[in-house]
Amino acid sequence: MTRVAVIQASSIPFAPVASIEKACGILHRVAKQGAQLAVFPEAFIGGYPKGQSFGNVVGNRSANGRELFNQYFEGAVELDGPELAVLAECVDELNLIVVMGIIERFGRTLYCTAVTLIPGKGIASYHRKLMPTGQERTIWGFGDGSTIDAVDTEIGVIGNVICWENYMPAFRQAMYAQGVELYCTPTADDRQSWASSMVHIAVEGRNFVLSACQAIKLEEYPDNYQAAFGLDFKPEDYIMHGGSMIVSPMGEVLAGPVYDAETEIYADLDMSILNKSNLDFDVCGHYSRPDVFELNVNTQPMRSVNFK
Repeated sequence: MTRVAVIQASSIPFAPVASIEKACGILHRVAKQGAQLAVFPEAFIGGYPKGQSFGNVVGNRSANGRELFNQYFEGAVELDGPELAVLAECVDELNLIVVMGIIERFGRTLYCTAVTLIPGKGIASYHRKLMPTGQERTIWGFGDGSTIDAVDTEIGVIGNVICWENYMPAFRQAMYAQGVELYCTPTADDRQSWASSMVHIAVEGRNFVLSACQAIKLEEYPDNYQAAFGLDFKPEDYIMHGGSMIVSPMGEVLAGPVYDAETEIYADLDMSILNKSNLDFDVCGHYSRPDVFELNVNTQPMRSVNFK
């Protein structure tokens, strides 16, 4: 059996060091429960700016919005920065694989990124969100195919697909083709309909799906952040409700979904189910039709300026 944990907790916005400290405290609890893998939500380090427009409307940007964005930018982290180095030390200490959602600062652009940390190796892979959703496109850059690689670990092949990337059929197919066994979905989608998608993906890909979403109360945000929600919300109200869950390759919900609470959920995975589930279905194997359908994936890094 492989024991996994999905973390449903709120980040500390604009405070990466405090968020890393909170994450390490959670990981110590998770390790005591015998987990070998822990999956955190989208943007746990850096924060998911739900409800914010950053003063950005068609044809106009506000000075206050730029100030808030600067605060958000300074709360992001770099892949080789000190914050993730601390997290890597915690991973080594606890001998625990971690998938962590971060807001990554690369140059002068922010990316919504999921990193996989492995004991003794640090960051073994990172995936930048290919398609930010809606207003996310005004604050985050677009990832490319160079960061969609799955990573082979001692407990299975791990792939990370962030939030609504899971509604991109071609991307799912690209992950299935890499033999992903532990399909991790850091997300900010807390709707009840999300659970149906996670069950579908587990059955379609014949993989274990580990979905992690934050549970955030309005009072956990700074005052200038809370103002965007207006008087209809009370400080103790949840503005992100969670819904984290774990699903088996046969569509069985093993844990969750849980709403309106910070918690960790666990499941003991029988990895032999992966092969058993392929008796009648392998989306990239005997149940595919390459003579009819073909998917080409560009995994080259895309740069706007190339010096030759």
